[in-house]
Amino acid sequence: MYFLYILSILSLVVQAAFVTMSIAAGLYYLAELVEEYTVTAKYIITWLVVVTAAIHIGLLLFEDLPLHLNALGILQQGLHALLLRQFPVVRPRSVAFCAAVADLTLHHYCAFRYFGQVYYNFSEVLAYFTLCLWVVPFALFVSLSANDYVLPTTGERQHLLDDGNVVSDYLSRKAKKYSLLSFFSYAKDSILPQRSKKAF
Repeated sequence: MYFLYILSILSLVVQAAFVTMSIAAGLYYLAELVEEYTVTAKYIITWLVVVTAAIHIGLLLFEDLPLHLNALGILQQGLHALLLRQFPVVRPRSVAFCAAVADLTLHHYCAFRYFGQVYYNFSEVLAYFTLCLWVVPFALFVSLSANDYVLPTTGERQHLLDDGNVVSDYLSRKAKKYSLLSFFSYAKDSILPQRSKKAF
């Protein structure tokens, strides 16, 4: 009897490891896709913002959710639309970014508090959190690595060069970036075994 119980615990650990590796591989693939196709990523995230705002309007019309939850959700999508105006450039000190993070935190707090007091099925609560709270911020988080390889343009506010060579001066002054893609690349290089190529 105890042996099967121990096996069930071991199987849960193995399943959790597989799920974690699958999510990490999926995030790495998505980060590479966003880095390669920034215009398409912006288009998809813009439509995610529109669909999420429409979901909040639908919840406002057809469900008994409180008005403040839907107002916070619609405000959050407006702030995400402001962030997308300069996509893939993300300025963490900008007013729109700070307001979006604050609104997301407040929206989570209000949603946890409401769903803790009023009974809903777990699938309905998970649907609200997934579609109304997590989809767009998750897409924006994955797309943070797209900014790492954007070349400078002539319309930049700060002059990057003194001698006239835009690209080499930009790349030489660029500090090391910490993004999702660079983290996964580091993990892939340091954790996973590498094949050695045979020289003939």
